[in-house]
Amino acid sequence: MNKLFLLLSLIMGVIVLVSNYLVQFPIHYYGLEEILTYGAFSYPIAFLITDLANRSYGTKVARNIVYIGFIIGIVFTLFLSTNYADLISIRIAIGSGTAFLVAQLLDVQIFDKLRKKKWFIAPLASSLIGSTFDTFLFFSIAFYATGVPWITLSLGDLAVKIFVALLMLIPFRLLLKTVKAIKT
Repeated sequence: MNKLFLLLSLIMGVIVLVSNYLVQFPIHYYGLEEILTYGAFSYPIAFLITDLANRSYGTKVARNIVYIGFIIGIVFTLFLSTNYADLISIRIAIGSGTAFLVAQLLDVQIFDKLRKKKWFIAPLASSLIGSTFDTFLFFSIAFYATGVPWITLSLGDLAVKIFVALLMLIPFRLLLKTVKAIKT
């Protein structure tokens, strides 16, 4: 499990870093620049990782992956994509860290409470609730009172996260057997 634990933790950190970078770029197609950023497409993978770890190894391991992923993601965000002369860039790092920890730890708890239901209920419910908290915490911390249309961006972001959470049920189901096989 040690190699898998480290791999999942590293992937979690990379997802945080990539998402923190991509959230700075609105999608300039079809009039979506006020509604959506590219970060909405990468971040939901973090919930997939947390849920796979939770289902296969339990809440303690899932929480540890969240903590390590947080440290990796935030450290690299601070060094690689934070422009310290730009207040929004600093707020993105703070908002990301806060929202990530709250949402992922909430995801772990909700998943654990629902783990005995049908296979798809725990990952779907925990991802939807976690995504909602993550989205509004992040966008309000990062962009409130900056002139950035954070409310419409957060609503567009959440819509994509809901769609991606539904899609993530497919790899969740497929990878679950693989992760459990690696465990044994």
